[in-house]
Amino acid sequence: MQSRQDFMTFAATVLTLYPEMFPGPLRHSLAGRALEERRWSIEAVQIRDFATDKHRSVDDTPAGGGAGMVLKVDVLAAAIDHARLIQPDCPVLAMTPRGKPLSQARVRELAAGPGVSVLCGRFEGFDERIFEGRDVEEVCIGDIVLSGGEPAAIMLLDACIRLLPGVMGAASSGAEESFEDGLLEYPHFTRPVEWEGRTIPEVLRSGDHAKIAAWRKQQAEDDTRSRRPDLWERHSGARDQSASGARQKRDRDQGQ
Repeated sequence: MQSRQDFMTFAATVLTLYPEMFPGPLRHSLAGRALEERRWSIEAVQIRDFATDKHRSVDDTPAGGGAGMVLKVDVLAAAIDHARLIQPDCPVLAMTPRGKPLSQARVRELAAGPGVSVLCGRFEGFDERIFEGRDVEEVCIGDIVLSGGEPAAIMLLDACIRLLPGVMGAASSGAEESFEDGLLEYPHFTRPVEWEGRTIPEVLRSGDHAKIAAWRKQQAEDDTRSRRPDLWERHSGARDQSASGARQKRDRDQGQ
């Protein structure tokens, strides 16, 4: 019989002004089932608990003037220190539009570790000193602005949880998805064969697995090239670099 420790592979600590938002959607579907099975855990920590004044203030006016309020560095630091006491080996990520875009590669790195602490911003954002002062990784989920970091944190956690061992049904379920090999995923179809005059591509009904694989690869490349030229540029550049490296190795081997 497997113990709780065998299942508990990923622990999330969320630092937020709205702990009632968690686990939220993560209580349902794959993530919810995995939570019930103790494959991951979550603790939502109220940032306001680390304020030191009688009003439990967490924000103040921006230095230099301007609209809005800024989360105070001393309160944030105390909250992060608390999270690191809970999970000393886990990275601390702050959800912010100014961060590095989150990639599937980074999600895989996080999912392979013991867990993550996520700092959710509000108002105009964080006092900049917190990032160097507490070694916080800034992460962005897209070129959009949200009212707070909580929805972004849920997206980050969902992306990690689905990659944990045993969460997805088939071991290969995540192998052919968008971004896994630098491309968008190929299009999918299912019955009925014909719908409103539109039919499933004939190659997918041929039973020829080699032709199907080639078609899917071509579709993935074509869709990435047309829909996400930024991804295609990175993918083709990495592919050319790999081919160049292979040629150089072959030339060296032949020269010996």
